[in-house]
Amino acid sequence: MSKTLQIIQQHGDSMKPALLRGARLRCPRCGEGRMFSSYLKVAPQCGCCGLDLTPQRADDGPAYVVILIVAHLIGFSLPVMFDLLGDRPTMIAVVLGMASVVLSLAMLPPVKGMFVALQWFKGMHGFRAEAAPVAKA
Repeated sequence: MSKTLQIIQQHGDSMKPALLRGARLRCPRCGEGRMFSSYLKVAPQCGCCGLDLTPQRADDGPAYVVILIVAHLIGFSLPVMFDLLGDRPTMIAVVLGMASVVLSLAMLPPVKGMFVALQWFKGMHGFRAEAAPVAKA
């Protein structure tokens, strides 16, 4: 049996539940245990189902995705800010700078959780197909 078929049989044919659990900062397998032990530090294992989370290799991927999204949001809001605040470049820079920092810090954990969940679902970087049941999301 191929590895892809084993993964599909284990997790179902949709990765959406695992990604949603990751975005909620929960274990991608059971959805109950916490994925992070601190702000961006992935816990060594799930406290509920015991899933080993040490094989994850999210690295810089989440930061790239967050930068891509936040830069587009800030870039598209620039003309709106000029309409609202007029010709005050310092004020616009402060407002948009603060918004970009807040958005980036808020988006990093859910995006990293989704990266770890994707790696688990696909069996990447040492995550293996397991016989444990998967919770419904």
